[in-house]
Amino acid sequence: MLQRLRHSSQLRLISALGISTALFMLGFASYRLLRGEHLAAIVDVSLATAICIPVLYALLTGNTKSAGIALCVIDSLFCILVSWAIGPVAVYWHYLVLVTNFFIVAPRLALIFNVLVVVSMLSIIGPQQPAVTNWAIAVSATLLTCFTYFFALRNNVDRDMLEEIASVDALTGLPNRRTMERRLTEAVDRHRTHQTSYGLIILDIDHFKQVNDSYGHAAGDAVLADLSAILKYQMRKRDQVFRFGGEEFVVLVEVGTPDDLLQATERIRLGVRGALRGPGGRITVSAGAALLGREENWQEWFSLADSALYRAKNRGRDQSMLLENGSEDEASTRD
Repeated sequence: MLQRLRHSSQLRLISALGISTALFMLGFASYRLLRGEHLAAIVDVSLATAICIPVLYALLTGNTKSAGIALCVIDSLFCILVSWAIGPVAVYWHYLVLVTNFFIVAPRLALIFNVLVVVSMLSIIGPQQPAVTNWAIAVSATLLTCFTYFFALRNNVDRDMLEEIASVDALTGLPNRRTMERRLTEAVDRHRTHQTSYGLIILDIDHFKQVNDSYGHAAGDAVLADLSAILKYQMRKRDQVFRFGGEEFVVLVEVGTPDDLLQATERIRLGVRGALRGPGGRITVSAGAALLGREENWQEWFSLADSALYRAKNRGRDQSMLLENGSEDEASTRD
């Protein structure tokens, strides 16, 4: 749950808006109880509970889209009910909802909800007020909705751009470690809930420091870029490759058995061996792999594959090593 909050700005926003609104409504409920308005207090508590349900759902599942729609429906219905219950004074609540809708759902969907809220509000409280007041409310609500709509569109574009910058390695164009952590967490979750089987492969370029020392960092960068292109070419549609950092790359594959994982690891290693060249000739990689089992989190799973990589490098490099629950299997090719 904490990892989801850390990686999803939308989840943090929905949680903050939902929890703050629920606490505010509970404060209102306490005030009404002190005044003896028990029915109104029950309504406030019910609303706070209704708001907390989609927030809790989003925290447990990470599904911010469905949770946002649910919150938008609840808030919009609340505005309509308040208009019917307390009349024109409810207009102040409407402006708050007209703005927050754009933060919890897609702009176009929020626009539809806002139109329904404004039309319902004017239909309910309109007959109680002069026509000029209704026009003022309609114009102000429309302008507020339009300005917030265009702001939300621009904000989404900027957010997508920033997320892309933050999630992609600039040199290789591959997803970076931040994205890898999120994808591995999702894989662990799917393995627990749907029994989907995944394998993790860590690749490390052999003697990469010698390339940098002998030919310069520009040559080293070219090797990294070439390796990323080779890996992307070798990936199946459902496989994913990431640059972990330095000369290490991580591959997430969907496989059924340890043998399948070892074959996939060897296929990648041999493909790199046959295609990757540097200023000094052929460049090879060592590979460590681990099949996801009973590990509690991605860190434990990653540690197992990293241990396999460590053994592969200690045994002479240009080798593949698979570790599974403390056992090991290996395959190697040498000239």
